[in-house]
Parts: sequence; C-alpha cells; structure tokens
Amino acid sequence: MTAAEPPPLVLRPLDTFDELEAAVALQKQVWGAAFDDVTSAPMMRVARQLGGLAAGAFVGDGTLAGAVFGLTGPQGGRLVHWSYFLAVAPGWQDRGVGRRLKLFQRDRMLEAGVTEVRWTFDPLEARNAHFNLNRLGVYADAYARDYYGSGEASPLHRGLGTDRLVVSWQLTGARVELALRGRLPRVSPRIDAAPVANPGGHDARPPEAPLVRVEVPADVQALKAATLPEAVRWRASSRRAFEHYLGRDYTVAGFYCDAESRCFYWLVRAAEGER
Repeated sequence: MTAAEPPPLVLRPLDTFDELEAAVALQKQVWGAAFDDVTSAPMMRVARQLGGLAAGAFVGDGTLAGAVFGLTGPQGGRLVHWSYFLAVAPGWQDRGVGRRLKLFQRDRMLEAGVTEVRWTFDPLEARNAHFNLNRLGVYADAYARDYYGSGEASPLHRGLGTDRLVVSWQLTGARVELALRGRLPRVSPRIDAAPVANPGGHDARPPEAPLVRVEVPADVQALKAATLPEAVRWRASSRRAFEHYLGRDYTVAGFYCDAESRCFYWLVRAAEGER
C-alpha cells in the first residue's frame, strides 16, 4: 500500500453488542481512560431503532479503527441528524478514516431522506476547525457556552470549559459538494486582510465590517499544558468575538492558518456570503 492509497477498511453499521462495546472502548482510548462521558452500548443500540446511526471502520482482522454515532429526530418540521461523536483510534488518525466515516454517515442519511446533519466542536481546536469547515464544508451559525457543562471532570476540558460552535452540514448544498471534491475557494487577499476581532488572543473593539476574522491558537492543548492562563485568555477573547458576531447575522464561513502558523476563522455577514 502506497501513502496515497486509502487504508483497507470496511465501513458498516455496528451490528452486534460486542461491536457496540468496542465503540465504547474506542471512546476511552481516544479521549483517555478517565473519560467517563462515553456513549453506552445500550444507548447506541436504542438510537439505531429510531433512525440513529452507529457505524464503524473495521480492519480486516475485525479491529475497530474508528466509529461515528448520531441521533435522528424532527426539528422545524423535518428530520435532522445530530452527530454526537466521531472517534478514530490513535494508530489510524491522519489517514482519512474520519472523513470516510463522515461520508458513510452522509450516504446513510441521504438514503433516509435527511439532508442536514448538525454537531458541535470546540472552536479553539484548530485541527477540528480545518476538518469540519474545509474538508467537509460545514458552516457555523451559533456559539454555546459550556454546552456540556463545566468540563472539570474531564482532563481534556478541565480549565477551559466546553464552549462549542454549532455547525450545519447541508448534505446536498453547493458548499459541501465543493468541499468534498477539494474545490472550496482558497483564502483570498480580501479575507487575509480582513480585520481581526481578537488579535493574538487579546480583546479589542469588535470591528464593524462585512468580513471579519477571529483568531485562535494553532494548538490549544499544547498551550494549555504549557500555560493554562494563556489558554483561558484565548477562550475568553474568542468567546466574546464569536458571541458578538453570531448574534448579529454573521456566519462562520471558513478557517485557515497562515505561513506564520496564526490561525483564523473568517465570518461573513448574511448579506455578504453564501452557505
């Protein structure tokens, strides 16, 4: 197998209780043995009975390399799927497994007549921002403080809380189609010159412009390990910026890191951009 070839995996629903239990073990493997906010095997089994999805990427020997889970229900008079977790085993990360699981999820939802999938992610996690916005083509239209509580019981979240961006994946939308083909427009000089609401993680007067940027650290977990107060400062300044703009008809439309490893979201006012 060359580096360009996808890993030899089989993607399919988690059918047996043992497979569901393997997905529970995978969550602990990815987020740490002390992580106690796992989705249980019974919950995943019940959710599947009502249109939810619990699926895995399996190696030839039956090892679970990754899993995705979500629930389906009515929202605004139509069915929407809420993707709760996507987990990829450490040895399989950065090999396209997560994207393949999301595409499997997309195919299954379209078969069921669902055209929108929603989920949350921590806006300080630059790697997740790139995956969600650039590789999948989501947009974000809401910011939620401590969506999963204070996070103090979790080593992953302790000290920073669980603020989240709420994203929408419009499965048949033009933006998603472009992203999946790797053809989303590149960062333009106009975007790169847009004013920054929180330069360097510091508070500033929110610029009033049709296109603005919000800066986040390139690696918040490394920053948190080195100096928690600095990470807390980034949380506070980005929170204020996101809440300001998302409450004023802006949407989060993209994400990039420049040559100096400074990372930015760009936000557009509703009249200025398309989803």
